[in-house]
Amino acid sequence: MGESAIAAAELETLIREGVPLVGSYGVAVESVGAGTIRLRMPYREDFVRPGGTVTGPALFGLADVALYGAVLSLIGRVELAVTTSMTINFLRRPGQRAVIAEARVLKLGKRLAYGDILLYSEGEDDPVAHVTGTYSIPPDRPPVTMLA
Repeated sequence: MGESAIAAAELETLIREGVPLVGSYGVAVESVGAGTIRLRMPYREDFVRPGGTVTGPALFGLADVALYGAVLSLIGRVELAVTTSMTINFLRRPGQRAVIAEARVLKLGKRLAYGDILLYSEGEDDPVAHVTGTYSIPPDRPPVTMLA
């Protein structure tokens, strides 16, 4: 794993402040390297849906912010990098415990990044979901000056 273009602490702050919904989940960066990241979302009672499983929207939010972090680990702090598509496949019922996200960027171009994320119930070897997604990277543009 190479060195990340963004520090774990800076990424955690960006998640809390820049993505406040998912930031409120208590997501922690366990490790980050060039193109990879591992996040931990603690278990909370308000994440449980009928049937005693972690709700899909919480899992999707974790996956989305994991890919965001993996992309930023390669390009640095580019806050306007945004999700253009994401698909989640639920593989098994997650347990009532923390969820681990392991994301990696598979392809980084000038304008798009593509990657995948595996989600695990903490302590389990088999993933509960597989997610793929694409992020749009804004082009480098000089500041626009408004003329009156």
